[in-house]
Amino acid sequence: MAKSRLQIIPLGGLGEVGKNMTVFRYGDEIIVIDAGMAFPDETMPGVDIVIPDFSYLIENRDKIKAILITHGHEDHIGSLAYLLRDVSAPVYATRLTCGLIEGKLKEQKIGKYNLNVVKTGDEFRRGSFRFGFFHVCHSIPDSCGVYVRTPVGTVVHTGDFKFDHSPVDGEQTDMHKLAELGRNGVLVLCADSTNAQNPGYTLSEAVVSKSLRDAFHEVRGRIILATFASNVSRVQMAIDAAVENKRKVCVFGRSMVNVVGIALEMGYLKAPEGTFIEPEELNHYRDDRICILTTGSQGEPMAGLSRMADGSHRQVQIHAGDTVIISASPIPGNETSVGRTIDNLMRLGAKVITSRTSRVHVSGHGSQEDLKTMLSLVRPKFFVPVHGEYRMLRSHAELAESLGVPKQNILIGDNGTVFEFTNRSGKINGKVQSGAVFVDGLGVGDVGNIVIRDRQQLAQDGVFIVVIALEKGSNQVAAGPDIVSRGFVYVRDSEELMSGARSRIENVLERCNTGNVTEWNAIKTQIRDALGRYFFEKTKRRPMILPIIQEVR
Repeated sequence: MAKSRLQIIPLGGLGEVGKNMTVFRYGDEIIVIDAGMAFPDETMPGVDIVIPDFSYLIENRDKIKAILITHGHEDHIGSLAYLLRDVSAPVYATRLTCGLIEGKLKEQKIGKYNLNVVKTGDEFRRGSFRFGFFHVCHSIPDSCGVYVRTPVGTVVHTGDFKFDHSPVDGEQTDMHKLAELGRNGVLVLCADSTNAQNPGYTLSEAVVSKSLRDAFHEVRGRIILATFASNVSRVQMAIDAAVENKRKVCVFGRSMVNVVGIALEMGYLKAPEGTFIEPEELNHYRDDRICILTTGSQGEPMAGLSRMADGSHRQVQIHAGDTVIISASPIPGNETSVGRTIDNLMRLGAKVITSRTSRVHVSGHGSQEDLKTMLSLVRPKFFVPVHGEYRMLRSHAELAESLGVPKQNILIGDNGTVFEFTNRSGKINGKVQSGAVFVDGLGVGDVGNIVIRDRQQLAQDGVFIVVIALEKGSNQVAAGPDIVSRGFVYVRDSEELMSGARSRIENVLERCNTGNVTEWNAIKTQIRDALGRYFFEKTKRRPMILPIIQEVR
């Protein structure tokens, strides 16, 4: 590419919520901002997490000068361990974010890494890039935006932000730095679009603090509070409310235990000695002296709250008198699973408080007036909305246009889009490989679209297995056909259907013998086609059909 051009290439976070990752390239030098993950939706059965496709970065690994992380939420750090398996580059992040990252890298057994703790106001040079960090308000401490000084101009990347005038930690978004950058001239602004469709300002975290204190004061039974593990500010509010009301705090959920442990050790969470108790100590206290913190605010099947709701949790059984506070809003796509969890909790006698019924949650992302404030402070020449589904990006673009950014200077793209800038021009110039990589257990990328499609078919129509033993040489049937149905029909209740299926299989085998068809793949294909037509005719369903042929001597 031409040395005089800057390329900004989002590999995640455009047209979606989550797995945020943006590449900056100038000549043969690259820096990366964030390396996030997303949670699977209902179309991805069995998938644990979704990460960006790193192909472009792996192909250019020798050009990567630095990886900058804006804050410690999973959608910004969740894929970093997977990236660092293939890419060796220094990572820059604030102290708490580094602590959370280090925990993940050790968990994933990443041996070598170069973590650099930064403070807001720090500035670094790597190759042609000079970059610095400025504080922003979000729902986790130590959140930052990043500015990158390049030979063609300055780029501001907001990270996730809002303007909160009464934040929990007392640190407001650094409007002075933003105004200074704006006065000196900003070529491109890349800004968070998550709440671009929400009018007004996003409410302060102080609102949630008051609501939680009121709820803790009124409730007489156990309190079970579910929130994102990485929402350290919200966890601190719950601890403060519990201490005020003389409640002990017990933590459940692997990620919640990890984050709370790291944040306490680093001083980002504060609690008097004796506040926390172990799970086996729960029975030593009255219900009105207990507060349980857990994961599962998004209805994740294996998370603590979901297992409490379906009765499978080993240490906590929900009973009448319990109050469950879900201090989070459902991520788009999770509404059904969250609703199911709430239903199950209520069936067990619990009272459930959500953000619909009380102000127990506010977003960490700026609404329209916050976004306008950012645009007015930074006054960019070009604008690229990031972090959001297409409708959010479009709404953010319209806000920018209403504030005087020329329409032709507002660029909207997808993951993989190459935004190319000189000091006076900006355009879209092609695409690079991008997409989603599925992580399932220890496998990274070995579950692709074909496997997912097979899983969807298995979930929808089940599987029908045919086992036949053929004599070696003659291909005469030695045993079978034996048939197995899983998730399609119950064999004992469908004798007539199974009898018809056997007849179809025997007809195919007879035709193959008569026609001297000896190739096993051809026999399997004919069995699959005959059974497929038969089952659809009889049931209007299309199970996955797996013929298995064994050779006997």
